[in-house]
Formats: sequence, structure tokens, C-alpha cells
Amino acid sequence: MHRKTLKKKQNHYFLYALLAPALILTIVFKYIPMYGAIIAFKDFSPLKGILRSDWVGLKYFEKFLHSPNFTDIFTNTISLSLLGLICSFPIPIVLALMLNQVRQAKIKKNVQLVLYAPNFISVVVIVGMLFIFLSPVGPINQLVSAIFGQPLMFMSEPEYFRWIYILSGIWQGAGWSSIIYVAALAGVDPELHHAASLDGANLLQRILHIDLPTIRPIMAIVFILAAGGIMSIGFEKAYLMQTSMNLPSSEIIATYVYKVGLQAGDYSYSAAVGLFNSVINVFLLVAVNFVVKKLNEGEGLY
Repeated sequence: MHRKTLKKKQNHYFLYALLAPALILTIVFKYIPMYGAIIAFKDFSPLKGILRSDWVGLKYFEKFLHSPNFTDIFTNTISLSLLGLICSFPIPIVLALMLNQVRQAKIKKNVQLVLYAPNFISVVVIVGMLFIFLSPVGPINQLVSAIFGQPLMFMSEPEYFRWIYILSGIWQGAGWSSIIYVAALAGVDPELHHAASLDGANLLQRILHIDLPTIRPIMAIVFILAAGGIMSIGFEKAYLMQTSMNLPSSEIIATYVYKVGLQAGDYSYSAAVGLFNSVINVFLLVAVNFVVKKLNEGEGLY
């Protein structure tokens, strides 16, 4: 058995060579940095270093859980993530199903180009556009003022922050996220649709019974991964969109870690908060995968 395994590896050495750079990068940039996570359990001092700093156990985890900001920060992170997942997950699927119905290749390519283009715009540029368009004298508020008589403070009021964040994220990433579904639908045999049409099935019935079953395994995997990263909201966009006025709804764990870690220099505390966030992510990944496997005939991430 050992000889067979060794021979199989020798026959596929080229594939293992292609895999090697990705494995090395993952080990160097993902696993080795995990060593630094132990400062969450120490009273870290740059002068003493990681190994010689004093152990404090769960002191900083308890500090975060009992801090007056914990409830607001945790609630903001969860609500922003859940709303983002609920609102953004179906959009790429709908776009892919619509694109799959476009038969003229030239029109389809042009539509795809328009949908994919926002993904290549920098987050900094996106936020700059939001501040320009949603400013009190911006084009959107000019229309609002013409209708209601006064502008709305979109970037200052906390209640607007979540929806601006989510909707701008959908605009930026939905088209790009639909690529995987478009690719899967390209493998559907056109004869299935033709046969279903001859049997009297309308467009909706063909989508429900042919297209959706084809992409269902991919939908399950994408949903599991998205739910597993539900606490990992993009730091850059949230931080750039923050103002002193919308802070009650825009302060999330990622921005809090940046402020207490890099700005305030409390490295152990920020490491503890970040590790807490990662543990919640892992728990959600396992839990969602278990639920999806039960609902999806045993098909899940693992």
C-alpha cells in the first residue's frame, strides 16, 4: 500500500510542484503568524518580547467581555454581517440566472463587463464616491431636497450607515460573485431545456428544476464560507466610512482592534479581541456546515 502511494506521488510530481508555492505561502503567512496570537494570553511588552512577557491567562478576554463597548461593538458586527449576508447572497444567483437567459454572445459580454467592472474599483475610491454623491450638496441630496425640502445627512446619521455599507457592497461585488454560478450554468446541457420546453415547462419551471439543482452544491459551499466569515467584515471600508456622528453603528470589532492595538498600543488586548473574533468565526463555520449538510443531502464543505 505504501509503495502504491509513493508511486502515485511520483507519477504526479508536477501537480505537487504546482501546489507547493501555495502551500508555502499559506504556511508562511497564515500558520507561522499564529505564534503571535499567544500575546492575547500575556501582558505583552515590546522590550521583553513574546516569550519573556508575563502570562495573564484570560485577563484581556474578560476585559473585553465586561467592557461597556462590548454589546454595541458585537451587535454592530453581527447585524452588519447578517444583513449583508441575507441581502447580498441571493443577488449573484439571480444575476447568473438572468445572464444565462441571454442568448446573444455580444450583448451578454457587454452586460458582464458592466457588472464586473465595479469589483476592480478600489475601496478608497468607492468610499470617496459615497461621500461625494451622498454629501449634503451632492446630486442625491439635491434630488432629496427638491422633493422633501431639506437634505438627509446620509454619512452622519447612524441609521443610514448599515444600508449604505451593504448596498454599496452589493453594487461592487455582486457581478463578480456571479462568475462562479455563470460558469456552472454553462455546463447545463441545452437539450434539457429544449426537452422541458417540449413538455410544456415555462421559463420559471425550467429554472427551478434544471438550473437551480445544477448550482445548488456551489450555493451551499458559498453560503457556508460566507457564514463562516460572518464576523470578518472588511476593515478598510468600515473604517473609511466612519465619522464621529455615525460611530454608534459603524464601530465594529475590526475597527476596534485597530484603534486599541495600533493607535492605543494595547497589543495584548487587541490580540485577545481579534482571537475572540476568529473563534466565533470558526464556530459559525462548523455550525453552518453541519446545518447545511443536514438540509442538502449530506453535501457540505467537508
